[in-house]
Amino acid sequence: MTAGHGVSDSPKNRRWVHWVLGVPLGLIHLLNTAVVYLAVSAGPAGEWDTQGYAGTELACLLVFFLSGASILITLIPPVRRTLGPWWFLPPVVLGVIAWVRIATLD
Repeated sequence: MTAGHGVSDSPKNRRWVHWVLGVPLGLIHLLNTAVVYLAVSAGPAGEWDTQGYAGTELACLLVFFLSGASILITLIPPVRRTLGPWWFLPPVVLGVIAWVRIATLD
């Protein structure tokens, strides 16, 4: 059977598509998780630590960028159809954690 454009829709063909689309997206999620961990665990040492504040803010902004990029990638119809909607969950959760971290940064 064909899926419309001469491409076979067999499970064997879908398996490599999962790898081709899922591995880069998974790597973005992994990088995003590492940045969130750094933003949460390595904050400023005190009120005097302006570099610590700046580093934490930069890490949170990087999380927002990575989360937005992974959401945009997941919004592409072939990616969304192949991988499913649960791939929206990691960037949203990590973005919320970064938002809370930057909001509670005093």
